[in-house]
Amino acid sequence: MELVPAGLTGNTGSTALPRPGRPAGGALWGLAGGWVVTRVLIVLMASGVLRISGTDVTADVSVIYHGWYEVLQTGTFPLDDVTWQYPPGAALVIMLPGLLPWSYLVSFFVICGVLDALVLALLMRAGARRGRSYTGAWVWVAGVPLLGPTVYCRYDIVVTAVAVAGLLALLRRPAIGGILLGFGGLVKIWPVLALAGTPRGRRTRRSWTAAVATLSTLCFLLAAGMNGAFEFLKFQRDRGIEVESVGALPLHFARLAGAWPGQVSMNYGSLELLGPWVPLISRLSVAATALGFGWLLLWRLRAKRWQAATGYDAALAAVLIFTVTSRVISPQYLVWLIGVAAVCLTVRGTSQKPVAVLILVATLFTTLEFPILFGQVHQSQPWGVAVLTVRNGLLLAAALVSCRRLWRATRDPDAERTVVLPPLERTGYPVRPGIAYEQDLLDGLGPETAKK
Repeated sequence: MELVPAGLTGNTGSTALPRPGRPAGGALWGLAGGWVVTRVLIVLMASGVLRISGTDVTADVSVIYHGWYEVLQTGTFPLDDVTWQYPPGAALVIMLPGLLPWSYLVSFFVICGVLDALVLALLMRAGARRGRSYTGAWVWVAGVPLLGPTVYCRYDIVVTAVAVAGLLALLRRPAIGGILLGFGGLVKIWPVLALAGTPRGRRTRRSWTAAVATLSTLCFLLAAGMNGAFEFLKFQRDRGIEVESVGALPLHFARLAGAWPGQVSMNYGSLELLGPWVPLISRLSVAATALGFGWLLLWRLRAKRWQAATGYDAALAAVLIFTVTSRVISPQYLVWLIGVAAVCLTVRGTSQKPVAVLILVATLFTTLEFPILFGQVHQSQPWGVAVLTVRNGLLLAAALVSCRRLWRATRDPDAERTVVLPPLERTGYPVRPGIAYEQDLLDGLGPETAKK
């Protein structure tokens, strides 16, 4: 296998590609204009000026988050509130709007808008590099508004911004990427899954060490400074099956047929199905998650080729596995998938283009399911169950296609055998630059590949 530095051709390993001109201003202006128009629509929907349903999606911010903020100010986590389902780092996000001069709700909207714009800027910057594409930025511009007003009324867009920044930093600055993803994991767990695809060698050692150090340090500081930092684990353990999850579908069909005697009620902060078969489905969901992560480990051990897109593609596969096997799929989870898919599509050679399309369509059906038809969903009525079935089917298909294409892109003998990885960024070289550059490539590819 030929080792080719980024920016060189795969035929000779020495002929530089012509440097592209400056990106067309039209593309940048189109992205910026599209972002402004779509985000104005989101704010109008979130503020109630434009309504797509009778459901008030701002209640989580104005009532629940604000209530948590009041408790957190006293130096303790919401110990008596079973709706507090989040790792201790979430407290930092919940308290952030209180530092701004507006009302809690308006401040929350401002934070979401600023971080939303930051994600677009990062994706545009990544797309401007050689061999990259603005497609990822377009996915972000078009995908986020498909989620409707919910996207600015949950704090998941904040976590997604941290995860996108961490992912984009991983290849060139793995320590910084690890710090950001470790912090994201402290806020909402899933960003640490983005480390699943880091190239073996120095990049993995640096990013994983930085992530573990960040998680450990901040966990210690939050646990030492506030009471009840890990009470959320008890609440998570006792959860049932949320009405929008994949595991809920058999119960919806049985309920629709009059064959399930259980009930739907507010439980641990969401509407859950409670009754017969729920404990079994919960155990099956946990087992499916374990099997999915076991497959990821097998893929990592057997993968032969890492290209610039491989780590991003693996991150998307990992987050999809985590989402479809979860006992809960809240609507805002789709912004995670949009963000990671957008990062994948900043690289022209990504294997995840069909997966991104499936995610975008699933996002549109998610908005139909919540808030538009949510009443029919939690009552297991035909239209609600039909839309939910399509949405969950799309997510399952996306997960399966993602895993299959990731496997083939890193093992298929008919695939492109040239490995292209950007060099690690350095402040200075301890040895001659040429030697250090080759060592970075060898560290990133592993001993088995290096011998070829």
